[in-house]
Amino acid sequence: MKLGTQESESLADALAYESLFWSRGCSVAGVDEAGRGPLAGPVIAAAVVLPEGVQVERAGDSKKLSRTLREELYAEILTKASSVGIGSGSVQEIDKHNILNATTLAMNRALTQLSEEPGHVVVDGLPVKKLEWEHEAVVGGDGLVHSIGCASIVAKVTRDRLMTRLALRYPGYNWEKNAGYGTASHRAAIKKLGLTPHHRITFGGLQYELDV
Repeated sequence: MKLGTQESESLADALAYESLFWSRGCSVAGVDEAGRGPLAGPVIAAAVVLPEGVQVERAGDSKKLSRTLREELYAEILTKASSVGIGSGSVQEIDKHNILNATTLAMNRALTQLSEEPGHVVVDGLPVKKLEWEHEAVVGGDGLVHSIGCASIVAKVTRDRLMTRLALRYPGYNWEKNAGYGTASHRAAIKKLGLTPHHRITFGGLQYELDV
């Protein structure tokens, strides 16, 4: 199908960052994470490599999308991407090493899971000191770099699904709705039911809350 001028310009704008590298024969892996701030559950990172010229329409910052749309785009990304890698940093690693280092572990694992070695790696936010790949960092990248936006969606949907499964094993915390974030109902459940093995005991003063 031949694209009209307006459609071609829209595609070029969305893929402007990647196109700089594709023109040199270099693939791009966009990397983002989900779950740095919750009181429970792992941090999840995703790395997405798109084929040259491929766009997933409406894909961008996952926080600005409805859950239903994220699920639809997640399926489309997995179909269209040439490679997708997913990694996690466990609750135990978060409590032992801190969230920043656990996030770095998750990103390294996601990149390792790619089926192809990326020519260029770009991450959302600030440079990641201990990332094992040379990379560029783009603040607000999930809304500016298409492959990062796709990674944002993959990470978010993967984590939300995990928290929904965990909610079945640990009812009462509303993880299927709050994804482990410190909502009022979640904190009230912690006071009533106590902590689970999936709570980050170093987060949000959880031990203090239980002691008072």
